[in-house]
Amino acid sequence: MRKLVMIPGPTNVSDRVMNAMISPIISHRSSDFHQLYSEIAEGAQQVFETTDDTVVLTSSGTGAIEASVVNLVRPGDEVIVPVFGEFGQRLSESIELAGGKPILIEAPLGEAPTIDSIEEAFEKHKGAKAVYVVCNETSTGVRIPWLKHIGELASKYGTLFVADAVSYLGGDELPVEQWGVDLCVTCSQKCLAAPPGLSLLSVSKKARKFIEENPPMSKFFDLSNYIRFYERKKETPFTPSLPLYRAIHEAILLVLEEGMERRVQRHKTCANAFYQGFKALGLKPLVEEEIRSNTVIAIRYPQNIDDKRFRKMLDEEFRITVAGGFGDLAGKIFRVGCMGEISSHHVLATLSAVASVLKLQGETVNIDEALRITTDHLRPLKSLQQPLST
Repeated sequence: MRKLVMIPGPTNVSDRVMNAMISPIISHRSSDFHQLYSEIAEGAQQVFETTDDTVVLTSSGTGAIEASVVNLVRPGDEVIVPVFGEFGQRLSESIELAGGKPILIEAPLGEAPTIDSIEEAFEKHKGAKAVYVVCNETSTGVRIPWLKHIGELASKYGTLFVADAVSYLGGDELPVEQWGVDLCVTCSQKCLAAPPGLSLLSVSKKARKFIEENPPMSKFFDLSNYIRFYERKKETPFTPSLPLYRAIHEAILLVLEEGMERRVQRHKTCANAFYQGFKALGLKPLVEEEIRSNTVIAIRYPQNIDDKRFRKMLDEEFRITVAGGFGDLAGKIFRVGCMGEISSHHVLATLSAVASVLKLQGETVNIDEALRITTDHLRPLKSLQQPLST
C-alpha cells in the first residue's frame, strides 16, 4: 500500500509527473531541450502570474533563497525582514552572511508581525534596500495575509520586494506582477507537486537591472546569466537535472490544466476541512484563523500525547506521515501538508488515521462526528470540477 506523505514537502506526486522522468536523456544543448525549457519558462510565467523573466535552478528552495540574497544584497544594505519562525530566521542569517544589515520585525511563534509594524519599519528605514517576506512560515503554519499591502509599501519607498513563496505559490493567492513582487522564489516539491530538486524564481525588470549592473559574487547563482542564456539560446548556463525538468514540465501542465484560481480554491477548501475536522476531534490549531496557513496545518498536541510515539504509530500502522515541530515547538505540535495533489481522499484518510491513533493512545474522540463535519466542508470541491464563471 502506498504511503501518504502528508508533510509540508516533499509532498505526494502524481504518477503522471513521476512517469515523465523516465523519458530518455537528451542533450541540454539540443533543440529538444530548447522546446522543453521554453515550455517550462512560459508555464512558470503563468504560475507566477507575471510577464517578467523566470529562472529554473537545479537547487533546493534554500538554494534559491540564498540566490535571491547574493543577487540583491550588498555589504551595508539594510533589509527589512519579518521573522516569525525558523525560515525567517534562516533568511536573516543569509542576509548577514552577505554583509547586509537585517532589520528584524519579530513575532512570537504562531503569530505574525502586524502590517503596522512592517509599515513602521519602512518609515524608520527609508533607505532600506529590500524587504524579504516569508509568505508562509512552514515551521509554524502562519501565513502573511497582507502581501499586497507590503508590495504597495515597497513601491512607495522604492524598496525591492522579495517573496519567499516556497510553501505558498500554487496553493494560495500571489499574483506576482500585480502585487509588485520583484523577486519571487518557490520550489518543485511543495504546492507544485513535483519531486524535490528544482527551484523557480520570477525576476522583475527592476531586479534584473540591478543584478546586471551589480553582478553577484557567485557564478552558479548569477540570475542574470540564466536570463541571458535563456534569451539567447533557450538553455541554462550549467547542466540541469534533466529528469526533474521533465517532471516540473508535467507538473506545470497539470497546474495550468486545473487553473490557478481553481487550484487555490481547492487548497483553501481542503485546509478548512482539516481545521474543522481537527476541531471536531478536540484538537486546537497553533495559529489564529486570520493568519493560519492554507498549505501547512499546525495542530497542538493534547497534553498526554507524545510526539514521537504519535507520529511513529501514524506512520507504521496507518502509513501516513506527518511532520513534527521545529525548535521550541518540537514535541508540542504536528504539521500536516495541505498542498499539491491534496484532495478529499488525502484529508479524510489523514483525519481518520489521526483520530484512530489518538483513540488508541487513550484520548476520547468522536471519529464519526469528525468525519461527518470534515466531509461536509469538503463538498465545495465538487463545484471546482465545473468551469468557473467569469
